[in-house]
Amino acid sequence: MTGFAENFFNTEVIARSSHLLFIGLITTFKLVILSVIIAMILGLLLAVLRNANRRWLNPIIIAYTDILRSCPIIVLLMLIYYALPFINIKLPAIGAAIFAISINGSAYYAEIFRSGIEAVSRGQHEASRSLGLSYIQTMVNVILPQAFRIVLPPLTTNTLELIKGSAVASTVALSDLLRQAMQAQSMTMNATPLVVALIVYLILLIPLVQLIHYFEDKSKAEA
Repeated sequence: MTGFAENFFNTEVIARSSHLLFIGLITTFKLVILSVIIAMILGLLLAVLRNANRRWLNPIIIAYTDILRSCPIIVLLMLIYYALPFINIKLPAIGAAIFAISINGSAYYAEIFRSGIEAVSRGQHEASRSLGLSYIQTMVNVILPQAFRIVLPPLTTNTLELIKGSAVASTVALSDLLRQAMQAQSMTMNATPLVVALIVYLILLIPLVQLIHYFEDKSKAEA
């Protein structure tokens, strides 16, 4: 038991690697917050544009969402980080990670928002138009507030998956929490930094999981 604690819960190793883990945590926060915000805004925009039923635009949006939902984030990240420099577009590691996670996540958010918009009665679209509201005014003031309430459970679930998926950023040498934990493990020859990283992820994500349960229970109660 002493050997287990020494290798996985070593307080001396935690103290020695705390600065690396802190740097990684800050980087992960930046990556996650920017990626989720960009992905959600882009996904909402795509859903609103698709709902407008522009014949020339819908096939492009459908192709965008289908392709990106079919592409693993790690593959997308590798292409962005290693292939774009061949056409003179070189992004820093954090820029490439934000770009990859954002566009991948936006495809999922677009489908979630679209399902919410379509769940709102078409009669409300028509009633808004009869009152003289433009398409944008109808979406902002009538449709989207209702759609948001409908899609809160899948929206929260997708955000959770996006946060977990952000760990792939370590593959392009971004100093996120996982990368720093792996570096600390190499320096100390001890698995404790990885255990600490896991605990930090759990602390960050368990409240989000509980929020998902809350929304699911609320939806069942309303049904």
